[in-house]
Amino acid sequence: MKSEAIGALQDGSKVQAFTLTNKAGVEARIINYGGIVLSLNVPDRNGKMADVVLGFDKLDDYLTKSPYFGCLVGRFGNRIAGGKFTLNGKIYSLATNDGPNSLHGGLKGFDKVIWSATPKMTAKGPALSLTYVSKDGEEGFPGKLTVTAVYTLTEDNALVLDFTAVSDQDTVVNLTHHSYFNLAGKGDVLDHVVTINSDAFTPVNKHLIPTGELRPVAGTPFDFRKPEKIGARINSHDQQIQYGGGYDHNWILNKPVGELGLAATVEDPVSGRVMDVLTTAPATQFYAGNFLDGSLIGKGGWAYKARNGLCFEPQHYPDSPNQPSFPSTVLRPCQIYTNTIIYRFSVKQ
Repeated sequence: MKSEAIGALQDGSKVQAFTLTNKAGVEARIINYGGIVLSLNVPDRNGKMADVVLGFDKLDDYLTKSPYFGCLVGRFGNRIAGGKFTLNGKIYSLATNDGPNSLHGGLKGFDKVIWSATPKMTAKGPALSLTYVSKDGEEGFPGKLTVTAVYTLTEDNALVLDFTAVSDQDTVVNLTHHSYFNLAGKGDVLDHVVTINSDAFTPVNKHLIPTGELRPVAGTPFDFRKPEKIGARINSHDQQIQYGGGYDHNWILNKPVGELGLAATVEDPVSGRVMDVLTTAPATQFYAGNFLDGSLIGKGGWAYKARNGLCFEPQHYPDSPNQPSFPSTVLRPCQIYTNTIIYRFSVKQ
């Protein structure tokens, strides 16, 4: 493991990059600003390494125009309708940064703050522990929330993210991770083959807010119970596809809430790289990079266009604080919030 200073924020806060490497040569580079994974180098079937996450070459680009590349998302991942929710009879108003809605924690979510970083060696591999204390009222959320995120690079080529949080009063929490993956390391992801361990998803309205319905995937473009290319149905005339401009929806996972289980598998047939996504969360957002439009110049001068990357964001359902039928995201002072996310890499010969 090694660390280096790569710049500073306007207030003088230092930004440090930490490089975790395992015995196979897999390398994850993470910074203490937003818990961002700058790069993740994994081998193809011939042993050739490639960086499989989108991002920028310069820190300033992450500070000014990043669409959540590689970051830790909180205090509440995904959308909260109207930027409001009611808890214990009190209405809380949040910062709105996605039309009328609050998205990924607001104007200055956990992706835009400096975390206290402690590198360490563990029995599973090199790790980086990040801690942040979110003040009561930050971005409109109640309660002082203390969050720890541990990134571990294991010897079996997995990046493990263990999130925990405690609050001094009732609040809502939904933490996740937002890397844009491209297992080919270049081009689009339309030929990536995806399997999602889910029989149902949560349909949305035109503002991408869940309607409250749990809709079976059978007979829809959202059926990934068997391996299917992303591009096979992404341009269908299904109304849900039209609302999202492609895939930008929440799948309900076929496993007990809180138990670690498989969420999805992604395979790039050309390189042979395979990524399994595992989590303890009850659902995962699958986003196919629909809103990338070529205006962002990323690594090596690559202009990121629609569907040049995909995100699997294991989390609770979107807008859960306003949806009583969804699993609760309320965290009380006597409880500990947890979410484990594993991105495990292998190759298919």
